Amino acid sequence: MRNLVLLFALAAAGGFIPQDVAAQGPSSVTPVADVNFSLRTAIQDGQMVFIGNAGAIKDQVNPDLRVPEGAVVAITLTNADGAMHDIAVPDFGAQSDQVIGEGAATTIVFRATKGGTFEYLCTIPGHKLAGMVGKLIVGDVKEVVSTAIDVAKDPAHVGEPVGDRAPKHITYDLLTTEVEGKLADGSTYRYWTFDNTVPGPLLRIRQGDTVTINLKNAEDSINIHSVDFHSVTGPGGGAAVTQVRPGETKSFTFKALHPGLFVYHCATPMIAHHISNGMYGMILVEPEGGLPKVDKEYYVMQGELYTAQKHGSSGLQEFSVDKLLDEKPEHLMFNGSMNALTKTFNMEAVVGEEVRIFFGVGGPNLTSSFHLIGEVFDRVYDLASFTSPPLKDVQTTLVPPGGATMVEFKVDYPGKYILVDHALSRAEKGLAGFLTVTGEADATIFDSKEGIDASSGH
Repeated sequence: MRNLVLLFALAAAGGFIPQDVAAQGPSSVTPVADVNFSLRTAIQDGQMVFIGNAGAIKDQVNPDLRVPEGAVVAITLTNADGAMHDIAVPDFGAQSDQVIGEGAATTIVFRATKGGTFEYLCTIPGHKLAGMVGKLIVGDVKEVVSTAIDVAKDPAHVGEPVGDRAPKHITYDLLTTEVEGKLADGSTYRYWTFDNTVPGPLLRIRQGDTVTINLKNAEDSINIHSVDFHSVTGPGGGAAVTQVRPGETKSFTFKALHPGLFVYHCATPMIAHHISNGMYGMILVEPEGGLPKVDKEYYVMQGELYTAQKHGSSGLQEFSVDKLLDEKPEHLMFNGSMNALTKTFNMEAVVGEEVRIFFGVGGPNLTSSFHLIGEVFDRVYDLASFTSPPLKDVQTTLVPPGGATMVEFKVDYPGKYILVDHALSRAEKGLAGFLTVTGEADATIFDSKEGIDASSGH
């Protein structure tokens, strides 16, 4: 009764109702608002989502909710899948109760006091990552043309296999740049890169090759940069002779004495700052005769960003030296951005194909527990040693910062397989990628009696 009196009193006072006055079920009084939306929860294509119930957003997945600036907005959420959910618009302090069980409902009411694009989401841990997030667009939002570039590295850019050739002299030109790049939807970061991507290019050579590295620092850079190759036997891995000022070029030549998969990175003080900002990559030194042929090869590196702003913030993110020194990253990613291996690029294979992943950790600080949900690695070249026998039938493999591994496996069943660091809290800060496998399903390998989507993971 108290809530009813409060609702009518607020309506008489102008229609605004605080967000914490929520309808407790479908039969409750609907709060007075200028704009009303109705959403339901669902599991669709292996993801948790919001779906519009009525009007212009009916049956749309995670629909854009458009409202005038200053409007009182009511969003009603009905639980249609039986799991525990809620709904929130953090930028306006709107947070619902949890709805548990099919048919339960709740409503948040708030005033959209500022124009712009904001998130609505489910705040239950893991649910935003699983797909429960959409956009609230307040006012006449003009589309801003961003000058930020896409620094995410295409994992399919693995270079040409060396095959069964003799050693030769190879030259690589690397350019160091400082660019504003896309971090996530609505956010950017001032990355430092090799060749405008994070990670830098995968360089692919043969044991016994002689390699010349020409390192140029872009004219518009502010900082000195360099490169240290872990494959190099020589002062600083090359860093001692490649401290390059803006507009300058320096070179060195080395012989590839050891086969393996090696990290390279900038080694200009503060080294951890340069690495975190994106200055890392890998060089593959194939053994004599080359690596065995496989159907698909992919190049993936894990990195960390330390920003003053919390994960999920919009706009240009600023570097935080305190968080770097405390080893508390706000963002973790595969291949440079939050969306690199989930939206920007597709990693694909067909049932029966052999897949090889060149995986490394740029870091600069965290060790990765590399894992592919729903698959087992047939062979793991531990610490990227090609002269040691590979480990077989491995679920998760450790890769230290500045280290690498090579994994190989046959894909046996279709679905969406998720690359993670099995320190799984890190997935909430962006560390996930997809390998999509197509082809015929074999019920002797996996058979779902409940109709569970094979792409949903464990």
